[in-house]
Amino acid sequence: MSQSQISASPSSIHWPQLLEEVYRGRQTYEFKRSFDIPLSPHDIWIVCRGIVQLSTFTREGDEAILGMVYPDIPFGLPLTCLEPYVTTALTDVVLLRLSQAELERSPMLAQGIMLQLNRRLQQAEELLALTHQHPMSLRCQQLLLLLAKEIGEQTPDGIRLRIRLTHQQIANLLGSSRVSITRLFGLLRKQGWLSIDTSHHIVIRDSAVMELSQATVR
Repeated sequence: MSQSQISASPSSIHWPQLLEEVYRGRQTYEFKRSFDIPLSPHDIWIVCRGIVQLSTFTREGDEAILGMVYPDIPFGLPLTCLEPYVTTALTDVVLLRLSQAELERSPMLAQGIMLQLNRRLQQAEELLALTHQHPMSLRCQQLLLLLAKEIGEQTPDGIRLRIRLTHQQIANLLGSSRVSITRLFGLLRKQGWLSIDTSHHIVIRDSAVMELSQATVR
């Protein structure tokens, strides 16, 4: 695909197809799980494979998780005003790096970035809404339901989250404490709402997902 084709109408090609053409033959970057991804004020990363966690820190030094970035979604310093802004590989990841100059030359590429940023905005709003849910048990269940939708895979035992999340990470997402989440997980396991498989991944019972989804709609 030529540069003129990439600069054509934003509606003439789907975003995954465009990305495939953009990173075909060019360097991608691999980072191992738990690695902090370096950021530049002029570059935007796009996730090709894996999941990236976005976070910042409060004045007291507590981590606040802002969200997770999935394949095809962009992140980077040009897209935030927060300081500090930490991006960590939750899994092994493969990333594509784009410069702001590339976006300025390609209206279609810029349009694709904007469409994917809308996914980020929707996720951020869902996470923000969760912080106002009471009691904490409902807040936690709805977070797990959101994660099941984004990073879940169907198994015979239920919907399994494809990444391992610690109680501390769940607590940071919910604005709670690790002790509270550990206690809550113990209760949900006793109730049969969720389980932990042999590789320490969370598995949510199918009927629990359906019941909570119906309750949320009502």
